[in-house]
Amino acid sequence: MADPIKVLLVDDHQVVRRGLRTFLEVQDDIEVVGEAAAGAEGVDRAQELRPDVILMDVKMPGMDGVDALRRLRELDNDARVLVVTSFTEQRTVVPALRAGAAGYVYKDVDPDALAGAIRSVHAGHILLQPEVAGALLSQEENNSGPGRAGSLTEREREVLGLIADGRSNREIARALVLSEKTVKTHVSNILMKLDLADRTQAALWAVRHGVAG
Repeated sequence: MADPIKVLLVDDHQVVRRGLRTFLEVQDDIEVVGEAAAGAEGVDRAQELRPDVILMDVKMPGMDGVDALRRLRELDNDARVLVVTSFTEQRTVVPALRAGAAGYVYKDVDPDALAGAIRSVHAGHILLQPEVAGALLSQEENNSGPGRAGSLTEREREVLGLIADGRSNREIARALVLSEKTVKTHVSNILMKLDLADRTQAALWAVRHGVAG
């Protein structure tokens, strides 16, 4: 039997964390390995526990979820972050996705749907509602177009395709038999050439313009 998916809960409300834990402890393939009540604590716990998936609230005192996501990316933490929010506005969700979240669910999500979302992001998928995906695509298309794909090398196109598949730098390095440092260089070059801000935009760009596998 495969190892369970290790999950970290980051939310400033104890009742929410307790509810999420209750939902997840009945799942045979999911293990809650820790909790945190604030963004900064969540980053520290993520570095300590190395979870596979983090369930992250957006609005928290001190370091909020978006800043915590940015810090995790700076630290090259490989955990996939699933935002759990009570806010439906794009102005709340889109910054989290741009900061590196793999998707989001609402706090009133059905338990089975929550477990399915965790499995999905752990498998490398990006969970976006159509209207939010459209907003992100609209933003990236203001800065880049299909003609820019011609500026990519063949290796960069391979890396971009794997980014679109939700692979981490470590996984891309293994797949292409490269060092992680080389993969990071390719990712930086891709973002620069396409004038994109982050991996989420790169993944959406690749799907939109037929670069994804």
